[in-house]
Amino acid sequence: MTLHKRQIALAGLVISIATVTYAAPRFYNTVDGSPLDFDLAMEEGSDTEAVRTFMDTGVNIYNENPEYLDQGESIYSTACSGCHGHYAEGKIGPGLNDDYWTYPRNEEDVGLFSTLYGGASGQMGPMWGALTLDEMLLAMAWVRHLYTGDPETATWLTEEQREEFTPFDPDARKSGG
Repeated sequence: MTLHKRQIALAGLVISIATVTYAAPRFYNTVDGSPLDFDLAMEEGSDTEAVRTFMDTGVNIYNENPEYLDQGESIYSTACSGCHGHYAEGKIGPGLNDDYWTYPRNEEDVGLFSTLYGGASGQMGPMWGALTLDEMLLAMAWVRHLYTGDPETATWLTEEQREEFTPFDPDARKSGG
């Protein structure tokens, strides 16, 4: 191949790489792998900035955002704590605040959202009829905030968040710290 042809080929490769677009995340039922049907979602709370961003990128902008953690805690306390424990330590349902995931896909926010939306095995029914899409993201942010493990394994945190993250200490919370 001549130098000129190599330059043309390289230029074509650069253009191809530069025009690559990233696909939106795909959401599948945690148990059976079928695509989730978002037509079932409540219309309310389906067009917030957080939902639009999440559906386009898989990034939950509520994670570690102090402006929204109280809302997330309130939703979690009402809809999730009865099974997963007040601090996501686990009760009837599995713990959600450590490095063990019943469904490994839940390490990523798209997987956790899919489990919330579409349900899982046992008593974990789909939440699409009980919570709005936005409320699911808020509850997820609270669950992520309750994480007690090493921030380096918290795949849902940005690099900046990972550097600033302090693992949740339920004992400090109980004593008012």
